[in-house]
Amino acid sequence: MAHDPSSKDTRNAALGARTRAVHAGTNRTPFGETSEALFLTSGYVYDSAEAAEARFKGDEDGFIYSRFANPTVRMLEERMMALEGAGDARATATGMAAVTASLLCQLSAGDHVVASRALFGSCRYVIEELLPRFGIGSTLVDGRDLDAWAQAMQPNTKATFLETPSNPTLELIDIEAVADISHKAGARLVVDNVFATPTLQRPLEQGADVVVYSATKHIDGQGRCLGGLVLADEGFVADHLANFLRQTGPSISPFNAWVMLKSLETLELRVRAHCDGAAQVARFLEGQDALTRVFYPGLESHPQYALAQRQMTYGNGVPGGSNMVAFEVRGGKQAAFALANRLSIIKISNNLGDSKSLITHPATTTHQRLTPEARAELGIDEGLLRLSVGLEDPEDLIADLGRAVG
Repeated sequence: MAHDPSSKDTRNAALGARTRAVHAGTNRTPFGETSEALFLTSGYVYDSAEAAEARFKGDEDGFIYSRFANPTVRMLEERMMALEGAGDARATATGMAAVTASLLCQLSAGDHVVASRALFGSCRYVIEELLPRFGIGSTLVDGRDLDAWAQAMQPNTKATFLETPSNPTLELIDIEAVADISHKAGARLVVDNVFATPTLQRPLEQGADVVVYSATKHIDGQGRCLGGLVLADEGFVADHLANFLRQTGPSISPFNAWVMLKSLETLELRVRAHCDGAAQVARFLEGQDALTRVFYPGLESHPQYALAQRQMTYGNGVPGGSNMVAFEVRGGKQAAFALANRLSIIKISNNLGDSKSLITHPATTTHQRLTPEARAELGIDEGLLRLSVGLEDPEDLIADLGRAVG
């Protein structure tokens, strides 16, 4: 199937992000459909046995099996490549499939990984427990401490991994600096960019080698489908990722890919609205006596505010603070539960990046499997709540929180 000529230039970086988000990767069938086609097919037919042989040998371009590649999935991958500035990409069934594949595809027994300690609970499981089962060592460091990164590097360190802002306390890590440390040690830097999204932060431009997403979050944006993405240069995908995914099979369904593809059309518009609302909510929360701390990168009180202003920006260079806010309730778990239970508009859920505002108690949900000591080290207090600000009117969210806090 020929690529739609009307969209052949839509990966051009000179085009605006909104234009690329609407048009990049589009591959129209001869029917000339306006909306991208949904190819719900597991397999493909060939004109001849010779054509099948040529396609399997790689002598002829084309699709073979949707576990390997699918036209709808490929459109999603190409659109994300255009937004991220990546040479290639692969979509996966979930965000954790993307994280796991991005590491395992490039590592072998005897290798070593350095990662920031402030990670989503499942990501810490992969680093601390899963990789060592395959003979891959790991070291966790305070990601904010650049000396700690440098000191943790070993001769067999092949990869570094971080998320910034972190889940749930919104710590920031200097991507460019960690990339430089990683490359000097001969390691690739993998960045989980979920909280910032490609609208606010472009790790590949800042020196990262691989970027991963849970597309379930802001990319879908409406709590419907699971998905993940891995983006890197063509060499990494060809030499490490593509065959790993082909053989192990964590492929995204074409339907889920189609949903994500359509959602990308409004990603920047939604993220800007999310961030505007979150900034207003964070400023309101900062003045509440019932709270001991408020975490938001867009507040001047954030210890890494200057880094956020430099590293998290829209395409025009204007800083943004993410849609995630965390705050600590005076009185611990009981007070935090009571506050969450009094909310009306804001719903209790462990998801994030949704059009609906969602709140969760990390110590008993997303990070409950960590030891109390590990949670304390990360600043995950029993009174900590993580809020994903949605697309509701900020005034309504502030009123809802005001009633709950009071």
